[in-house]
Amino acid sequence: MDIQIRRSTLILPVNIPRFVEKAYLRGADAIMLDLEDAVPAKEKENARKLIKDSLSLSGRGGAKVFVRVNKDPALLPQDLRASVYPGLKGIAFPKAETTEEVQNLEAKVAQLEEERGLKCGSTELALLIESPRGLLNLREIAAASGRVKTISLGPEDYCLELGVIPSGDGLELHYALSKLVTICKAQGIKPMGLLGSIGEFRDLERFEGAASRAQQLGCEGASCIHPDQVGVLNRVFSPDPAQVEYARRVVETFEKGLNDGTASVNVDGQMVDIPGYNRACLILKRAEAIAVVERRKSDALARLR
Repeated sequence: MDIQIRRSTLILPVNIPRFVEKAYLRGADAIMLDLEDAVPAKEKENARKLIKDSLSLSGRGGAKVFVRVNKDPALLPQDLRASVYPGLKGIAFPKAETTEEVQNLEAKVAQLEEERGLKCGSTELALLIESPRGLLNLREIAAASGRVKTISLGPEDYCLELGVIPSGDGLELHYALSKLVTICKAQGIKPMGLLGSIGEFRDLERFEGAASRAQQLGCEGASCIHPDQVGVLNRVFSPDPAQVEYARRVVETFEKGLNDGTASVNVDGQMVDIPGYNRACLILKRAEAIAVVERRKSDALARLR
C-alpha cells in the first residue's frame, strides 16, 4: 500500500501573507497555495513572486505543499516557472479535460525540474475534474502520466457546468464522484472529493456529512478552504479507533485460524473469511500510515520550538 496519506488539503490564496504564515499551524496533511480562483487577475503577477518563499514557510509544520495553477495557456507557463522549486510536492491542475493537457503539463514540469536540478519525476500532479467533458475523458486522463497521484472532483465548478445549485446532500455529484472513485482505484490513483459543497465552512456538521458520504464511496481525502474544516477531514478520512482495534483482533484471530487449518473464524459473533481479513489488513496499514504522517507533522513543529 502507498504510504502517502492526504486526508486534508487546505487551500489558501498565496497573496494573503497572514494565511501563508499561519498555514503550518493548521494541522493539514497538505497545503495548496492557490494562484487560480482565490487570486484576482490583477493580483496574479504579484502572487507568483510570493510562491518560492511560501513553499518553505507554509510547509514548515510538516505538510506537503502544492500549488494550484491556472489552466489558461496565457498564465500556465508563468505559474509553473514560479512554482517548480525545492519544497514543492506537486502541481494541482484545475479543469482537466484531455490527455493532451496532462501530457503537456508533464513535459513543462519535467523541463523545469531539469533546469533547476530537481530530481526527475519528483513533482506530482494533482488533477481536478470540474466538467462533464473531463469526467467523460477521465479514464484516458488518469492514464496520461505516471506523475498523477490524486484526482479530485471540484464540486462547485462541476455543479456550475451542470447548471444546478449545490444541494445539501450532494445528490447531483453522486454519479460523477462514484465514477471518479472507480477509475482512480483501477488506475492506482487516490480519489479525492466531497459529496457536497466545499464552501460549508460555517456549518461544520453539514461539511462533515459531505466528507463522510465521499469517504463511504471510496474517497481518501478532500480539500477545504477554512482551518476549522481541517480537523473534520482528518477525522473522517481516518479509521475510527474502535475500527482499528477490531481490525487487529480480526488479523490475530484469522492468522491463528490459518495455523489451525481454517480460513473462516468467529470474531465478536461475526464470521470473518479472506475478504474480511484483507479488509482488516488495509485498515491497519492505513492507520499505520496516518501515524507516520502525524509523527512527521509533530516532529516538524517540535523543531520550530
